[in-house]
Amino acid sequence: MNVRTYSATANDAQASCEWYMVDATGMTLGRLATQIATVLKGKHKPIYTPSMDCGDYVIVINADKVRVTGRKLDQKIYYHFSGYPGGLKEVLLRDQMSQHPDRVMQAAVRGMLPHNKLGRQLIKKLKVYAGAEHPHAAQQPKPFPAL
Repeated sequence: MNVRTYSATANDAQASCEWYMVDATGMTLGRLATQIATVLKGKHKPIYTPSMDCGDYVIVINADKVRVTGRKLDQKIYYHFSGYPGGLKEVLLRDQMSQHPDRVMQAAVRGMLPHNKLGRQLIKKLKVYAGAEHPHAAQQPKPFPAL
């Protein structure tokens, strides 16, 4: 029995690219981020290939209305180090949500993608907006698939 494993090519991946939109109002941050990462990577498609960008574009609106559980608002800290002495900056989740809620969703999804060139390519397909408005109406986004 000669069974061959299918491996998607760049043309296959680009031909099956879709745009999805999800409203984050009232949804839990981590649970939503895992579903978004799955769609960005393309694992919901039959042509999924781990080393290829087979995923779809995802638009997230109302990122400022996402919810977190437990005491994460006061305990979760985002760190940024400039590389210089004394250059470590810390931001609480509560402060980040009030100033830049789109960065919170972006960071949650980025942590669930591969930490290599492919992951940097996939995160560009994620578009996050704090409010209900977005400039991607021309792409005619579909409702987010229930995974």
